[in-house]
Formats: sequence, C-alpha cells, structure tokens
Amino acid sequence: MYREEQQYKMNKIYFTLLLFCLISLHSIAQDSTRLKQNSPFVLGTTVEIYSSQLGEKRTLNIYFPEGYNPKDTVKYPVIYLLDGSAEEDFIHIAGIVQFLNFPWVNILPKSIVVGIANVDRQRDFTFPTHIEKDKKAFPTTGGSERFIAFIEKELQPYIEKNYKTNSSKTIIGESLGGLLATEILFKKPKLFTNYIIVSPSLWWDNESLFSADSTFLKTKLNVQTSVYVAVGKEGGRMQKDAKKLAHFLRKQRNKNVRVKFHYFINENHATIMHQAVYKAFEYLK
Repeated sequence: MYREEQQYKMNKIYFTLLLFCLISLHSIAQDSTRLKQNSPFVLGTTVEIYSSQLGEKRTLNIYFPEGYNPKDTVKYPVIYLLDGSAEEDFIHIAGIVQFLNFPWVNILPKSIVVGIANVDRQRDFTFPTHIEKDKKAFPTTGGSERFIAFIEKELQPYIEKNYKTNSSKTIIGESLGGLLATEILFKKPKLFTNYIIVSPSLWWDNESLFSADSTFLKTKLNVQTSVYVAVGKEGGRMQKDAKKLAHFLRKQRNKNVRVKFHYFINENHATIMHQAVYKAFEYLK
C-alpha cells in the first residue's frame, strides 16, 4: 500500500512537471509567433536630405545588398532609380537587383539601389517646352536643369560620402524619367556609366532634344559607358523615337559607348518597366 501511494505521488509529480513544460513551450511558441507577426520586414532605409538646388527636402529609399557592412572595405556599384518612391518602382526594382546577385544567378554584382522619391516628376523630369498646349496641360514643367544639378552636386556626393560605393553608377528612367535620363546622357554623359532608358518621352517639345547642342557628341568618354534603350507596343511615335535614339547613339561610333535596343512586342507603357530592367541588367553584366 505504501509503495502504491509513493508511486501515485511520483506519477502526480511527473504529470505536473510534464504539464508545466507543455504550457511553457506553448507560451514560448505563442510569444515567438506573436513576435514574428509584429516584427517589421526591413527592405532598406529611408533618409531625407535638403536640396539647396531644388529648395526642398527630398526623400531617398535605399536598398543595401546582403552582407553590406559600412565598416568593411568592400565597395559597391550604385543604381539610381528615378520614380523611386515605395509606391512607385523602388520595391520591385530592388527585388530584381537582389535576385540577380544571388550566387546561383550571378548576373549582377551586389549593388546599392537609391530610389529618388518624387515630389513633382513633371517639373523635375522635363526641360522647358515651346508647345503652348503642353504648357497649359503641365504648368509646372521645365525644371530638369535644377534636378540634374541636384543629382550632380548634392545627391551623388551625399551617397558617395555616406555609403561604400565604387565608380559604377547606373541611372534608370522610364517615360518622363526616360526623357530625363536621355537629357543627362546628352548633356552630362559622365554623370553615369550605365543608362537604362525605358519608353522615353522623347516627343517632348517636338523632339527638340535630338537637335539640342549635345555635350555627348563633343565629349570623349574614357570609361566604358553602356546605354540600354527599350520600348514596348506603345504607339508609333514613342516606338519610332526610341529606335531613333538608339540609332543616333550608335552612329557616333565612340569605342567606349555600347548601345542595345530592345523592342518588347508583348508589353505596353504600363507593363514594360519590370521586364525591361531585368533584360537591361542581363545586358550590362
């Protein structure tokens, strides 16, 4: 009888301990799940800088590649993305960059992506127009000179001072952003080593950019400069202008400039960006 009572007590203790352990494990699991559910998913960082060129604060969304450490000696290429707000192209372009520098893909080197969030893209991405109907339709346009000065004198120096960068600099622009990227190429070709120009709005001001006094034609580029021009099934004028741009660049026969044109027959103005940037990075590798 005594032994049975002892065994009963021991079983009771074991059962109590087992129950306590199960409850504790359940509680830990719940806390872990709760922690995971409430933890933010961090893609990069957002900074705000003041631009004296533009007279306003500008927001930058910045993606860092895996393994980025500001204390390391490793330096990275920088990809500057126009239309770089979180609700615009920043997230999906950063995703392409991440995917293409996976070791099992290895198309693109690990790179920093700087998304320039918009304030007024019609103002920042266009030079003054002589077309009266466009002046009325887009009254804030014509500020690209100041925006280019912001990129050259403030943005690039800020990025190069604060982050681990090398000499490779890429700009990505689509539509009016493509117009701006083309203007930079024509007027300040040394600002970037790679130009990804997607569906550029070269119709602006009756295609006057083609006849403007171009620094590009007079500048001897001593470093390899790559230009990728893409357009989809977007109407005759836009398709014609994109092809015209590629042809214009090729006929300069600068040995340090290479040009690729890609026509996406199954994409339109709304869908081309992602596919074109992916293909552009394949070309730039």
